[in-house]
Amino acid sequence: MVGIGMPICSSFCLSPAPTFKESELTAAETANVATRTDPAPQSELDLEHFLPYRLSVLSNLVSSAIASIYAERYALGMTEWRVLAVIGPSPGLTASEVVERTAMDKVAVSRAVDRLVKSERISRREDSNDRRRSRLRLTRQGRAVYAQVVPAALALEQRLLCSLSPADRQELDRLLDLLGEAAHRL
Repeated sequence: MVGIGMPICSSFCLSPAPTFKESELTAAETANVATRTDPAPQSELDLEHFLPYRLSVLSNLVSSAIASIYAERYALGMTEWRVLAVIGPSPGLTASEVVERTAMDKVAVSRAVDRLVKSERISRREDSNDRRRSRLRLTRQGRAVYAQVVPAALALEQRLLCSLSPADRQELDRLLDLLGEAAHRL
């Protein structure tokens, strides 16, 4: 069932959906909400077919496989690696910008940044234009870790993607972009 303030999808959810308030729905629209969002509405949650659950499981499996590359050898947690991975190609980001790019929890990113600064893998420098902000950069040690982990992570990605044809890869990219856009509208 769609909640208050959630988008109503048009038939088959092909176009961007307008948002609504419960008070704006007619009785017929209220009865029809479930059929617009799900061609076969169910009264119980079927986790094996629930998209957020499936994406979470897939993400956990892939993240765990990548973690096996860096966790033991570099004593890095998943959040710390993600911070390094974002800062590596984009030096000078703030912690807030890392949060935006990763959709990770602000507190988790802050703690990861503190651990990375303490372990001398990133540096934190005051922003010359705004003293309330700090800019993050990989240190020499951080760049060395990044340079070791990235090729292994990319090789793992290729092993995962080799099960898809080139056309399937393009379609997956397209669908992930669509789902990402839709998730930002939630």
